Amino acid sequence: MSPALPPPPFIIGIAGGSGSGKSTVTRRLVEAIGPEHVALLVQDNYYRDQPQLSAAQRSQTNYDHPDAFDWALLREHLAALDQGRPVAMPHYDFATHRRADHSQTVAAAPVIVLEGILALHDAALRERMALKLFVDTDGDIRFIRRLERDIAERGRTLQQVVAQYLATVRPMHQQFVEPTRRFADVILPHGANDPALELVAARVAAARR
Repeated sequence: MSPALPPPPFIIGIAGGSGSGKSTVTRRLVEAIGPEHVALLVQDNYYRDQPQLSAAQRSQTNYDHPDAFDWALLREHLAALDQGRPVAMPHYDFATHRRADHSQTVAAAPVIVLEGILALHDAALRERMALKLFVDTDGDIRFIRRLERDIAERGRTLQQVVAQYLATVRPMHQQFVEPTRRFADVILPHGANDPALELVAARVAAARR
């Protein structure tokens, strides 16, 4: 009798607004599953590179619109991991709004996680997902978190963060991010709350048995 084939990778999509707590949910879920068992793709690294634009023009790009992402590359990488092949995930530099020269090798694993504001936006990506999560957090909390992050980690000023939030982040959330809640299998209220994470981790563990 030939040996049984291993089960296909269990693919999880984690979506939600900017500052909703997606990264925290992802980190804690990866810790619960075991980092050695997870291949993590971060959608923020799949912004389109725009070398033809000046720095000033790149800073004016609407990075909260679906068109800002390199969907073809993201689909290609998720498909490769699903087939057991490693990928070179790009690294995006938010200070320069450019894709960096170096990349990160992501090895294939039994569980694949795709995390990002529009992780549930693309139908082709959703079709591969065994579990779709939406992290639902109040707008004022999301804004405060984004403000703190962009100033501390991305070199933005208070005025720049507020202007971007009003011009693109808030309207794009309402138009594109929030509607993807309807695709979610599980909605996590208030971000990374323990009971919800425990249920999700148990669901993943049961699927891998």
